[in-house]
Amino acid sequence: MKKTVRIEVSARHCHLSQRHLDKLFGKGYKLKKMKDLSQKGQYASKERITLKTADAQIDNLRILGPVRKETQVELAMTDARKLNIKLPVRVSGFIEDTPGATLVGPKGTVILKKGIIIAKRHIHCNPAQAKEMGLKKGEHVSVLTHGDRSVTFHDVVIRIDKKFDLSFQIDTDEGNASLPDGVCSRGEIIKK
Repeated sequence: MKKTVRIEVSARHCHLSQRHLDKLFGKGYKLKKMKDLSQKGQYASKERITLKTADAQIDNLRILGPVRKETQVELAMTDARKLNIKLPVRVSGFIEDTPGATLVGPKGTVILKKGIIIAKRHIHCNPAQAKEMGLKKGEHVSVLTHGDRSVTFHDVVIRIDKKFDLSFQIDTDEGNASLPDGVCSRGEIIKK
């Protein structure tokens, strides 16, 4: 039996701490939900900010909610080149020894000392889905896409949480390079 997974392309975005949200939008500010995302409790907010480095900036960077303990920005390699910064590929949440930048909102700025990454491609799943598919937290698998630009993604890390629903997350560079029309409904999980 083939183990298939929904493929989702994750565009550049920012997760903010409440402290940084307050500095950018005003004390006690609450994000306004634009739309729910596929992972339970996660949403794209209406708010956007500007990210600045010494050489360039990205305007209209979407903020995802809810707020987090630490601020983190997830970009693609194309964005890193535009900003002229070297970014590590990391699992979300692992931001030690990563570059920072200036974040600009309507009410203020934040000098972010660390927290900008290229998100490591990963599969979200809940414990029941992981058990059914024989997947373990932290395990690395490959995912074969289908269509005119079929590729196999290697070194895909499994992330398990009770709030997760099964999906394979890649960034816009990976999606544009491998998926027809930038979307693909399913991929096949290949265990090593």
